[in-house]
Amino acid sequence: MLQLLLELIPCLAGGLALGWFNPALPARLAPPLVRFGVPLSVAGLLLRSGVGVELADAAGLSLVLILVGLLALQWPALRRCWPLGVMRLGAATGNTAYFGVPVVLALLPPASLALAVTYDIVGTLVTWTVGPPLVSGQRPSGHSVARHLLGSPAVHGMVLALLLQLSPWATGLAQLLWWPARMVILVALTLLGMRLGVMLRSGEVHRQALSALRPALLMKLLVLPALMVLLATLTGQPAAVRDVLVLQAATPTAISVLLIAEASSKDVSAAAGLVFASTGIALVSVPLWWLALQALG
Repeated sequence: MLQLLLELIPCLAGGLALGWFNPALPARLAPPLVRFGVPLSVAGLLLRSGVGVELADAAGLSLVLILVGLLALQWPALRRCWPLGVMRLGAATGNTAYFGVPVVLALLPPASLALAVTYDIVGTLVTWTVGPPLVSGQRPSGHSVARHLLGSPAVHGMVLALLLQLSPWATGLAQLLWWPARMVILVALTLLGMRLGVMLRSGEVHRQALSALRPALLMKLLVLPALMVLLATLTGQPAAVRDVLVLQAATPTAISVLLIAEASSKDVSAAAGLVFASTGIALVSVPLWWLALQALG
């Protein structure tokens, strides 16, 4: 957890200062980060963790949880609590790359990394496929979903990882891409800090704005990990698999949600507030989930 804090706090603080003094910077940084950074990060994580077909069960559970969360929030009775598409997306999708991977490395055996990356890849695919139309308010169609899927930075990263994996230099390339992939995560954290700096300067951070995030925060940090405990138990997953998936389900809102909002210029402040608030709370809630899992055995 110390390593997580050493990465998180300087990036957020530095980004906050940059955003305060240069409010236009986040909008300029987000598009190239989405276009080039996300595929590089996905490819680096895939090559490093060695994700394979043996992780299909974990991928299936991850997909079920995220889709159930998104579909449930489309129910009219619940949509009143989550009127913004960015809130519904942020309540159901977490980012294991910048939070969950360090948590796994700090609390669980090294072999758990592949499971964490599996959850992250599934979540990233869903986020970049249904996220743009959900955030922009467009009605998704089969054509638009296919277009977003083919244009998804996560898919581009997976294709890049597959091509590199087939090369005779796969092992060396995995080592080479790991640090650029980590750098992308740090830049994304800095972007979050920039957006918060812009919000603080413009007076957008206040008690009423934070109170509006409460339903999404409860869904993301409490309801989803509890549902994953139930799913893992019902499907008879070993404790080692259950622990990884629950901790990934408990991660804060994905930075990808903020990147999508930045790219579409839609509800950016709500996205940044949700990512920031969920990250701050997760510093306490994720260790508590880990203690609860140890008690379950």
